[in-house]
Amino acid sequence: MARGRRKRSSGSRPREARANVHSSEIRRVARLSEEALCDFLENPGEEIPFLLILDGVQDPHNLGACIRTAEGAGVHAVVTPRHKASPVTETVVRISCGGAEFVPVVPVANMARFLKRIREEFGIRCVGTADATDQDLFDCEMTGPLAVVLGAEGEGMRRLTMENCDDLVRIPMSGEVECLNVSNAAAVCLFEAVRQRIFA
Repeated sequence: MARGRRKRSSGSRPREARANVHSSEIRRVARLSEEALCDFLENPGEEIPFLLILDGVQDPHNLGACIRTAEGAGVHAVVTPRHKASPVTETVVRISCGGAEFVPVVPVANMARFLKRIREEFGIRCVGTADATDQDLFDCEMTGPLAVVLGAEGEGMRRLTMENCDDLVRIPMSGEVECLNVSNAAAVCLFEAVRQRIFA
C-alpha cells in the first residue's frame, strides 16, 4: 500500500518500544478509500493483510489510542462505519501520537456488507470480541489474512457485524471488572495476533 509501511518479514523481530512523546504538531493524515483498500486486499504482494475494524467507536480519544496501537502492531488500515462513529479529528490525530500519519482510517458505508465482501472475495478471516462466547482470545488462530473486530463503547458490536465474524472471542478477565476499554482491548487483541504471526 502507498503509505510508507515498514515491511516486516514473518521471521523478523519488530522494533523495540520507544518512550511516549506527545507532539503538539498536527502532521499529515493517511487517507484511503474503501475501494482503494479492497484493491490492496485483492493484490497485497508480499504483505499479509492485517486490519482493525472498529464498529462505532465514538470517543476520539479511544479512536486515537486504537490508531496508535494499530500502527505499532503493523496494521494496514483501521476501518470504521461512515456514520455513528468518530471522524478523524485533530484530537484523534494528537492522541494517535503519529499513528494517523501512517495508518489510514477507512470509513465504509455498510459495515456488514464490507465484512462479507472481505471474507468472501479476499479470504480475510474476521475475529470479533464478544462477551457471549466461550472461546478465549488466546485459544484462537490469528495468523494469515486477518481483521480484528471490536464494538463500540458500552454497546459492543452490532448484530449484523457479529454475524459476519468467522470467530468470536473473549479476553479472559481475572478481576471484578467485566471488560476492558475498547482501546485496551484493541491492544490486547492486536498484539496477541502479532505474537502468533511473528513469534509462534
